[in-house]
Formats: sequence, structure tokens, C-alpha cells
Amino acid sequence: MAHERKCIRRGRGERKMVRITEVYPGSLAARHGILAGDFLVSINNSPIRDVLDYRFYLAERSVTLHLERNGETFAVSMRKGEYDDIGLSFETPLMDKKQRCKNGCVFCFIDQNPEGMRESIYFKDDDSRLSFLHGNYITMTNMTEEDVARIVKMRFSPINVSIHTTNPELRVKMMKNKNAGKVLSYLRTFADAGLSICGQIVLCKGLNDGAELLRSMQDLSEYYPALTSVSIVPAGLTKFREGLYPLADFSAKEAAAVIDTVEAFSEKQREKTGSRLFFLADELYLKAGRPLPEEEYYEGYPQIENGVGMLRALREEFSFAIEDAESLRALCTKDREISIATGVAAYPELLALSQRVAALLPNVKINVYKIINKFFGESITVAGLLTGKDICEQLEGKPLGDELLLSKSTLRAGESVFLCGMTVKEMEERLGTQVRAVESDGDALLSAILGCADPM
Repeated sequence: MAHERKCIRRGRGERKMVRITEVYPGSLAARHGILAGDFLVSINNSPIRDVLDYRFYLAERSVTLHLERNGETFAVSMRKGEYDDIGLSFETPLMDKKQRCKNGCVFCFIDQNPEGMRESIYFKDDDSRLSFLHGNYITMTNMTEEDVARIVKMRFSPINVSIHTTNPELRVKMMKNKNAGKVLSYLRTFADAGLSICGQIVLCKGLNDGAELLRSMQDLSEYYPALTSVSIVPAGLTKFREGLYPLADFSAKEAAAVIDTVEAFSEKQREKTGSRLFFLADELYLKAGRPLPEEEYYEGYPQIENGVGMLRALREEFSFAIEDAESLRALCTKDREISIATGVAAYPELLALSQRVAALLPNVKINVYKIINKFFGESITVAGLLTGKDICEQLEGKPLGDELLLSKSTLRAGESVFLCGMTVKEMEERLGTQVRAVESDGDALLSAILGCADPM
């Protein structure tokens, strides 16, 4: 059977089933005779449509699975630990197709990609299930009242929501979706149900900044403590915006004004509740030419995946790792030359950290290179959107030493492929040096600089 799901009519109804692709050897499912190719129909008489159903109904000590094999249905009952897995695998993590985004957001980065890239680059997902599985941010415009009720019933939390504005009419305009305004009511449903919500505002100059940003922060503060944090990040604008909504980057002065607005409001929020709730992306501080806030500002970095506090965390982790200078000297007794390539935004920070290593270890030479994003446009400054093509073209002929270090964010998740399709191996052959992808934390960076296989 080639498809992961199939539907079989039974009288007036339709029964959906999910195909099992693998049964792990020695697992509980294997010991009970379940086979790859069987179809899972229900658990404890509850139909299984996707991964949310599967995880929820499997979280019992006693479960009865109804399955189908070769057109015949049968049941398997087993006892297990309350949250133990039973050893089944399916064709996709969702056990279903991803839900495609139905919005036309004026700031959508996917719409700003050039033609000719791999097909997956152009797929827009807006799937609430990915919010729980991988932390993806969703707009809620794909959700129905039934979806909301299921999330509340299953107590899935936190829910990561791309809010952008609490003005219903403006949200419709920004997302080009007639449902974008009315689904904001789901935030109250989730909050009243005691679920945790993480928010995100992509800031677009002239649209949801200024007075609209103040309105959004005021409205959203009413959801505290269910709403645990909100990141405020500037829209990323590439050079491929022909025919799209006219948006412009924030100037240094405008970025500073955003910082002043958010910090004033969040400080009052902190005095009132103990949490700032609203946090600004590093990019806004860099654009404004202002120093990054101290570590205490970030309250444990709840929004670090959105670029909020990433550079501060890197600096603090690196400082902690480099404290024991004698141990570092013992680890690195041989002469070593390496290079670090990064985007414009992180370049000053990585240069400063590298200089600290060089001051402690004279036998280690570190070349730090700033890579300008020619592919997407020079306004894109983050390392995660650098292409292999830009890196190679700007490093060819330069001294690279024993290794070239790059942020792991430059590669496709779980793979050794850059956005442009170049592989790490192809880069190594072109530049004539080994390439190492490094996690975005200070300990991993220092270990890579010293040539250690694992973080210190």
C-alpha cells in the first residue's frame, strides 16, 4: 500500500486509518504481533487521524488498538507505562500531510525567494500540530472550532502563535486572509483553558509599528500569565520583492524608536507582573547601534529561537567556557589556524570572542570573515540565510587554515546542504579545507576553535 492513509466506507460513515511503516524489533508492539503494513484504526475506540490523536490516546496504562490487515480487522490489548511508547513508526511525523498556509502575508519570506530553488523552499506550512512537535509558529487561520476544542481537550501546550497585531482589520490586511481577525478570539479560549501561549510579532514599518504596536502590547498583556512571552522581530526583506507589498527596512533612528517604545512598556509590565513579557530581537539593537541588554533582561531566553538574546547568550556561554585558561592551554598545545565565516550581524561579536581566545592562546590563529548576503540582498544580515555560493565566492583565495567554522543554522535541518543546494562536501572541495558546522552556543564554539570533537 503506497499511501499512508486510507478511508473505508462503513454504511453511511467513513473510517480513516493510518498505515504503520515500521515496528521496532523487541518493542511492545512487536511482541504483540503488530506488523509493518498494518493499518491503525483506533486506540481505546477513539479514531486515530494524526499524531495528536495517537499521542493523546496512547498515554494510558491499558490500551486496545484496533487494526486492519489484508482487509480484516483485529484488536490488540496491552498494558504499559503511562507515557511509554509502544514502538510504531509512520510515514511522516504528522501521520498526515502538512497543512498548507492559506495566508498571503505582506512580509512572507517565502514569497521573497527567487525562482529556481528546490521545491521545498516554496512550501508554506501553517500547521498547529507542528507547533507542538517542533515549536513552529502558527497564525491560527487554518484552525476550526473543532481544532481548538481538540487542543483544549488534549491540553497541548505551549501554543506558538504568530500574532503580529491585535487589530482585527489590520491583521486581515497584513495576512490577506478574511479569517485572520476573528481567529484572535482563540487566544482567549486557550488562556481561559490554562494553556501556555508564546507569541511573535513580525514588525513591518508603517503597518503594525508605532501606535499599533502599543495597542498590541496593551491587548496582549491582558492574557498574562497564560501568554508567557512575545518576541518582536523586524520583517526580513530580500531583494526579490518585485510585485509584492511595498515594505522598507527600519533605519537606525526608527529601530531606536521601536526599542524605546517596547522597553518602556515592558518595564512597566515587569513592575506590574514580574515579567517583561515583550522582548526585542538582537537585530533591532544592532540596527540602532545600541548595546545588547544584559543577561537578566532576557528572563531565561524564552524567545532565543526567534533571535532574541542569541548573541548575549553566546557571549555569556563563551565567557564561562573560557574562564579556565590553564585548562585551555593544556588542551591546545599545537599550533592551529582556523577560520570563522558569519553574517554581518554576528561578525562584531564573533570577532571580539576570537580575539579573547587569541590573547590567551598565542599558538591559535583565528581568521574571522564577514560574509555579505549577495544572494538575498545586503539587508539580510543573519548567518542562517547565507548560501554556500556566497560563502565560497567571498572566501576563495583567502587563508582558511585547518578548518572553516560555520553556524549550523546555515544548513538545512538534519542535513549537510545549504540553501542554494550546495553540500558541505562540495564546499570543502572548492575551498580546499575542512568545514565544520557549529551549534549556536558559546561552549560549542570554543570547542570547535580548539579542535575538540565534543563541547567542553
